[in-house]
Amino acid sequence: MAQQATLRAQTRQTKGKGAARSLRRAGLVPGIIYGHHREPEALQIDAPSLGRLLMGAHSSTLVDVMVDDRAPVKALIREIQRDPLRGSDIVHIDLYEVRADEKVAVEVAVHLVGTPDGVRNHGGVLDQQLYALEIKVLPGNIPEDIKVDVTELGIGQSLHVSDLTVADAEILTDAGVTVAVVVAPRTEEEVAPAGEAPATAEPELIRKPKAEAEGEEEAK
Repeated sequence: MAQQATLRAQTRQTKGKGAARSLRRAGLVPGIIYGHHREPEALQIDAPSLGRLLMGAHSSTLVDVMVDDRAPVKALIREIQRDPLRGSDIVHIDLYEVRADEKVAVEVAVHLVGTPDGVRNHGGVLDQQLYALEIKVLPGNIPEDIKVDVTELGIGQSLHVSDLTVADAEILTDAGVTVAVVVAPRTEEEVAPAGEAPATAEPELIRKPKAEAEGEEEAK
């Protein structure tokens, strides 16, 4: 099952980039909690406490969030923003409130288990192509990870999402997506014919994924 942790927070009255910088200088991290038909609420969280919690947390970690003196609510970590120059510095966190009796869509890490037959006995190479699986599940049934046994895979064989099962959960990732494949080893270098100029590689376009639309947009 998913890990659980406790996080204390206070209601945040100030907003805007200047206010957020002031909070961070004071050792606090601005954040927001939303979801489950509630109005988004701005928070401030003690930075060292948050850092310790996040050391072992991931997107499927259930967090008991205690805001001021109110009863705790369960939430998932939806987004963590870090300083691009100092990756250990958290600049903002988004939390999504959930209810124990309502299913939620989450991404859970995929871990391959075992050494494939095609690698052990034929020198093949295991290529993992899917690292997270999206599932719909009750919060209390969120697995910490999804282990996939690849020991029987031979050269040229692959596993797809359609081959997976997750207890008490509905798989949302497309069934045709490849999870892992064993490819044959390369036997010789590909050499360009004499006099033929090597092809110029096209520049890679890196595009950040679109931010999740849940909750209201808040100035950081």
